[in-house]
Amino acid sequence: MGRHAELIRAKVMRAKGAILKADGAALGDEQLKAEGRRYEAAGRTAEAEARARRTSG
Repeated sequence: MGRHAELIRAKVMRAKGAILKADGAALGDEQLKAEGRRYEAAGRTAEAEARARRTSG
């Protein structure tokens, strides 16, 4: 996958996480909020890795 695509994929993961977290908060669903937090964390990690690869190569 290209570097730009990796960054976009990571940003989409973060956005999906934010949406799930907000939906969970609106519905009072702790499980949904936790899933949203996991997606956001995975997205942040993927974005940091993609940025590191982008600057190193």
